[in-house]
Amino acid sequence: MIFHLTDSTRWALSLAAGEHTGSTRDLDLAAEGYIHCSTASQWPATADRFYADVGDLLLLHIDEALLDVPFVFEQLGDAPEPFPHVYGPIPIAAVVEVQRLR
Repeated sequence: MIFHLTDSTRWALSLAAGEHTGSTRDLDLAAEGYIHCSTASQWPATADRFYADVGDLLLLHIDEALLDVPFVFEQLGDAPEPFPHVYGPIPIAAVVEVQRLR
């Protein structure tokens, strides 16, 4: 299981489109080239570091076995460890749970 942070507005757009293309705050897949994700142990720190001021935060639980696009663990920049990145739209069917964090 990998995880992705988003907000309910972006998620509603994804549901309407049938796929999720939000990469990170204010960037989509087309602009970033991949969708930022985290492992179970990584997402809390990511939420604290990059989304502390977001009052409407959702955590998408993504079953990577249901992805039909590549995903890889990559060590980028000054990240303390490799993070999973999805190189294409995430099918709604691959999102097995949506958890409201705040």
